Amino acid sequence: MSRSSRWNKAWALALAALALAGCARLPGLPGLPGGTGGQPQSISRPAVESAELQFTHPAAGDTIAVFDTSAGVFKAVLFPDKAPQAYDNFAGLVGQGFYNGLTVSRVEQGFLVEAGQGADGKGATIWNGSRYPIETTDALHHYSGALCMATDADRQCASVFYVLDTLPGGDSVTQELTDQMNSAGYRAEVVAAYQTAGGAPYLDYTDTVFGQVYEGMEGVDAMGQAEVDENQKPKEDITIHSVTITTYE
Repeated sequence: MSRSSRWNKAWALALAALALAGCARLPGLPGLPGGTGGQPQSISRPAVESAELQFTHPAAGDTIAVFDTSAGVFKAVLFPDKAPQAYDNFAGLVGQGFYNGLTVSRVEQGFLVEAGQGADGKGATIWNGSRYPIETTDALHHYSGALCMATDADRQCASVFYVLDTLPGGDSVTQELTDQMNSAGYRAEVVAAYQTAGGAPYLDYTDTVFGQVYEGMEGVDAMGQAEVDENQKPKEDITIHSVTITTYE
């Protein structure tokens, strides 16, 4: 199967699964107190034994981002060669200190944690606010822990990013989604990684994945259980103290 044919089938999966999942806005998950102000519960995430790019890195010399937040530190490996515009904008804004002091703007329990809106409530770019298109590749997918750039209504990107906080395995990737991935021609390795890690395959090819959290996911899980208001913003601020880009050793 050609790459274009596989991507066309993946688009069909994305559209079908979005309808299935109610446009990917998942309800609160049983057994988790997120959104209610309760004590966050630990989520057991299995190690993913996979040759897929997001699980074979970081390796020595890789570019990583270190997020120091009021909920703890988490680290993500970045993939500049797979999403160059997203990386350039993110790294440029990090260098300007743009993210320092911002707060998490949206939490959807069992789905995502989002941040990156400026003080004016808008996104920013290093290109004087000019936005850039999504970047997709079969090498990167929306597994749990994926670091992604959010899009606007025109499918353009700026500074707003999110981390997928879906539950592992079958708690987020149902048998129906698995069947749809297989029908759409997803590689067996990708399907297997989704079955272990969990994630949101219905988002593949709809926005940009540019990194993967490899350390500190428990902090992201804690953010994902924050009590939120009617706009899905945490009632108590979760602050990004700093973001640093460095090299993995």
